[in-house]
Amino acid sequence: MKKKINYFERFSNWATAATGSSAAFIIAASTIVIWAVTGPVFHYSETWQLIINTGTTIITFLMVFLIQKAQNKDSKAIHLKLNELLASHEGTSNRMVNIEDLSEEELDHLYKFYIRLSELAQKESDLTKTHSIDAARVNQQNKSKRYTRNNKNSG
Repeated sequence: MKKKINYFERFSNWATAATGSSAAFIIAASTIVIWAVTGPVFHYSETWQLIINTGTTIITFLMVFLIQKAQNKDSKAIHLKLNELLASHEGTSNRMVNIEDLSEEELDHLYKFYIRLSELAQKESDLTKTHSIDAARVNQQNKSKRYTRNNKNSG
């Protein structure tokens, strides 16, 4: 099966690499210096100011979309890599795969859970012991059962 050529994707990748280069920065800085130096020549006219304002506005407008596209692609790749690590590791919870699709409220709930998990881990003597969400829940249930049994036996 022949791979479909996506011209926008190729252009976007090229433009992202080009605009993030040292050469692009030097060109941009040189443009500003040339513009500033020509100020006295043009008597700091409105047209002189309009040229730099218009140019920078157009470039900024286009760069926002270019940066967002690159960020989206990078974010998706990172999520896929993390999902692969989670799915392939025996000790992790597969429920963590694709958590980026959860709502903000659901993510906050998970965050609070991990804070509680961290607090529990600090109380354990084995600093290398780790838990997935599922293992942590089972571990906590076992601790609660032991605590309940010990309180019944002592009382």
